[in-house]
Amino acid sequence: MKVLVTGGAGFIGSNFLHYVVNKYPNDKFVCLDALTYAGNYSNLYPILNKENFKFVKGDITDREFLDNLFSHENFDCVVNFAAESHVDNSIKNPEIFLKTNILGTQCLMDMSLKYKVKRYHQVSTDEVYGDLPLDKPELLFTEDTPIRTSSPYSASKASADLLVQAYIRTFNLPATISRCSNNYGPYQFPEKLIPVVISKAIKNENIPVYGTGENVRDWIHVHDHNVGIDLILRNGKIGEVYNLGGRSEKTNLELVKLILKLLKKPEDLITFVPDRKGHDLRYAIDSSKIERELGWKREYEFEKGIEETINWYLKNQKWMDEIFSGEYKQKYKENN
Repeated sequence: MKVLVTGGAGFIGSNFLHYVVNKYPNDKFVCLDALTYAGNYSNLYPILNKENFKFVKGDITDREFLDNLFSHENFDCVVNFAAESHVDNSIKNPEIFLKTNILGTQCLMDMSLKYKVKRYHQVSTDEVYGDLPLDKPELLFTEDTPIRTSSPYSASKASADLLVQAYIRTFNLPATISRCSNNYGPYQFPEKLIPVVISKAIKNENIPVYGTGENVRDWIHVHDHNVGIDLILRNGKIGEVYNLGGRSEKTNLELVKLILKLLKKPEDLITFVPDRKGHDLRYAIDSSKIERELGWKREYEFEKGIEETINWYLKNQKWMDEIFSGEYKQKYKENN
């Protein structure tokens, strides 16, 4: 089987490739990434020399480029991780989110239809469901929860999901969708909460926390998420949506304090800042469908996973330094 993995130099995509390239030595994997600011070629160093892996630089909105790539490679499957994903950036500049997340998805699906791809998988987010109230902890997002977006980012991802479902119904695209809760783990770009807290704590810098820090997120280790995606790709039912959650709800303030405790740093590094516009209150996912139908199980308890994650960043401070200095942007040129 030959699989195209778009956005594979990003956080979740690169972790997915580390997993599948090693697990399936007889399958071939092509990573397509435009290497925009959050795409880091060095994330792929552990697998660059694997015989069943190849990297291609390109943009999923470039139809001519995609046509040539699909024609040449004859893919069996497409897994689309490629997306602009930082909510703050979507508030400042929505346009690039609409282009990449919606039109890019359309381009990939058009090529998948043209070249008769056997399975297309769309990686989405629980943010398409909006948020849940803080005072009703029993409420969880299910696959039947109505879409109710809060930010240009979540609106762009929801639009892509609806487009995938339209292509399934109208064109019989053999597609599936997964929606995950907040991911954590190695190689996460340091604009997201956990690597921000770790990097700032290491340097004894102030750590910004939105509002009062009471917003709740459900955390899933990136490995568990990717095991689920692999299961859906190989065994999931065409046309279905599958939720993937961590069952590890934490307020942002609880999370920051836990990381500081594990790093033996003082809580007075925490600085409360004005809340984000349209800030969702709580995310929590019900994963029972994929557990029941595909046998998916989480391997990581949050306490174990966050300790491993902190240790990874402590051991890979050079990786962090290259991002902060901008040096990471030169890695592709240096190696090609």
